[in-house]
Amino acid sequence: MLNSIISSRWLRENLNNPDLIILDASQVTNQAGKKTEFENLQINGARHVDLKNTFSDANSEFANTLPSQEDFEKEVRKLGINASSKIVVYDNLGIYTSPRVWWMFKAMGHGNVAILDGGLPDWVKQGFETEQKLISKVETGNFEANFQPDLVVDYSYVLSNIKTENSLLIDARSAGRFNGTESDPRKGLKSGHIENSINIPFESVLENGKFKPMAALSAVFEVLQNENRPIVFSCGSGITACIVMLAADLVLDNKKAVYDGSWTEWAERQNLKE
Repeated sequence: MLNSIISSRWLRENLNNPDLIILDASQVTNQAGKKTEFENLQINGARHVDLKNTFSDANSEFANTLPSQEDFEKEVRKLGINASSKIVVYDNLGIYTSPRVWWMFKAMGHGNVAILDGGLPDWVKQGFETEQKLISKVETGNFEANFQPDLVVDYSYVLSNIKTENSLLIDARSAGRFNGTESDPRKGLKSGHIENSINIPFESVLENGKFKPMAALSAVFEVLQNENRPIVFSCGSGITACIVMLAADLVLDNKKAVYDGSWTEWAERQNLKE
C-alpha cells in the first residue's frame, strides 16, 4: 500500500512497476489564479484527469462535485486503471488539484493512491524525464468503485451540524474570504463562512510547493490536538479542502470527510433562503 505522499525520487525509482499508474491532475485554470511554467509538459507516460468535466457530476449545478460511483468507475477504467493499480497523482502547480483526485479515489474505495509531493515542478527540478502532453490509447482497466459515504457530507449534514456540532468544520479558503473582507472569485457569490467553522487556509500547510514537514504540520493543527470529533473540510468548491484534509490525515487520527458542495453551494443556498 502506498503512503499518501511520495517523493519524486521514489517515483523515479519505481517507474517500471507494471502496476504503477501516473495521473496528471493539472487543470488549465484555477480559482486561486495560480500559474505554471509547465503547461504543456507531463511526466513520461502520465494519463490526464479532467476534473472540470469528466470527473465532476455533469448533473450538478455546482462545480467539481463528485460523480456517481458508476460514472467514476467507467471513466477510471478508460484510463486503464485496474483494481491492482498503484496510483500516483500530481499537478503542475506543486500541490493544488492532486489531493482532490487522491480523495476521490479514497471516496470510491481505492486506498492504494498517493500524491507526488511537489508535483511536476519538483520532478523537473530533480532533472527527471518529461514529455510534451499527449493522449495515448490504453487498454480498458477492471477498476471497481466502492463508494465510501463516510468520506463525504452534504448540505443537509452541514446545516444540522451547526446545531448538533457533532463534527468540526475546517474551511481551507483564505482568511479574507473566510472573514468576508475579501471578495469571492466567483462572480455574484458573497464571502464569509459557515457558522461555527474555523479557518485553516490551504497555503498554511504548504511550503515551497510541498507539504510542510510533520512537526510543522503538527504545529498548524495544534489547536485540534484535544479535538476528538470528526472533521469536515470545506473550501470554495471542494478542491483546496482536500489539501488540508490530506495534511490533517498525516498528523491527526480523527475521522475526516469533505463537504463536497463547499462554500459555493452553501452561499447560494443561503442566498435563496434570505
